Amino acid sequence: MKINKIAKAGTLESNDILIMVLPNESHGVKIEIESIVMNQFGKQIEAAIMDQIKKMKIEDIKVKAQDKGALDYTIRSRVQTAVERALK
Repeated sequence: MKINKIAKAGTLESNDILIMVLPNESHGVKIEIESIVMNQFGKQIEAAIMDQIKKMKIEDIKVKAQDKGALDYTIRSRVQTAVERALK
């Protein structure tokens, strides 16, 4: 599946993450992450985002994430919500 529009989910509050998804015109999945814990958990954040996108079978998507220390389940749910909003 491909998304058709820009959508967001989450907040910039402590222990949350703001996810914005956009159609990727250059094809494939592109992830941009800004995080206060990037050095410690950057790879895990990226893996959680990528895993959720793969589970939802989404193609040609750009994900921008602004993390404030969100846990794994929060990251996954925010990605899912943003993608569902972009598919409507």
